[in-house]
Amino acid sequence: MDELSDLLTVALLPGVLPRTVRSLCARGLKHVLARPEDHADLLRESARQALQAGKARREADDEQRKASERGFRLVGWNEPLYPDFLRTTYDPPPVLYVRGQLEALEGERSVAVVGARAASPAGTSLARALARDLASAGLTIVSGLARGIDTAAHAGALDGGGRTVAVLGSGLDRLYPGDNEALAASIAEGGGAVVSEFRLGSPPRPGHFPRRNRVIAGWGRAVVVVEAAEKSGALVTARHALEEGREVLAVPGHPSQASSAGTNALIRDGAVLVRDARDVAVELGLAVQADAAERAGNAGDEVLSALRRDAPRGLDELAERSGRPVPEVLARLAELELGEKVRRLPGALFVRV
Repeated sequence: MDELSDLLTVALLPGVLPRTVRSLCARGLKHVLARPEDHADLLRESARQALQAGKARREADDEQRKASERGFRLVGWNEPLYPDFLRTTYDPPPVLYVRGQLEALEGERSVAVVGARAASPAGTSLARALARDLASAGLTIVSGLARGIDTAAHAGALDGGGRTVAVLGSGLDRLYPGDNEALAASIAEGGGAVVSEFRLGSPPRPGHFPRRNRVIAGWGRAVVVVEAAEKSGALVTARHALEEGREVLAVPGHPSQASSAGTNALIRDGAVLVRDARDVAVELGLAVQADAAERAGNAGDEVLSALRRDAPRGLDELAERSGRPVPEVLARLAELELGEKVRRLPGALFVRV
């Protein structure tokens, strides 16, 4: 606890970035805290004064108290529970605020799935199916809890009964977006984790999200980008992944779609093309369960067999593929929805759950 308190005291100092904390740790935190004036090359005057007056220590103690009251845990980068792959990155967060559970040695079996906030129905369906299949195969799905692809990725991992980690660009007590609170609770209560490097009360400032993206990229082995425009935070995550020597994979889109310009550019520049979870598994040397059993289970149900989990379909296409008239298709879809085997999307589109 003393080591964590020392680390947090320094990490909360004004003007101190994670790489500065690393340099201070190399000099010995006990010495830094006892003689801050000896480290003026790394600590601005306001930081030195906060240490000398005891203000910095009081802030750290108060932060730990508030985190404990909210049921959050603080984990320093020198602790066994700190994520192993993240610790080895160039600029790891000194302290993680954690809601839920960490698994320190999961980096080898973790994959980030990220993409556009304003995602298409096809993109969200594919992201959800991709995450579900990968989570079912035992991988941890990491994403940013944003609307669109991130939300679909976390939901898919939960669908597959797997583990997912959500990395925030705000304090744990300032969850953003707020309408994902129920999803965050499901993640934390389902064996996963919602994490942040930002102190409690931190709002979702624009400058926080590039820092969040480097954590997502460094958590595991690879980053899969599902939909991204030419200027997208998901591409920032992909760039961080490349800088850390991680694999970058991308789902292609039609050249006319602006939402796929970023992913198509990644593939042009060497990213692995992804059509489904099996492409990701092959690239990582893993295996995912084939869907032969599922297809067999759909035998005799033409409407269910005509549906996909990774691509939404409309009524006319379902009628054509099933060989049933539209009224019959609608009636069967209603039954499947009640049985939670089908999900209705905006625009009268449907996907298999």
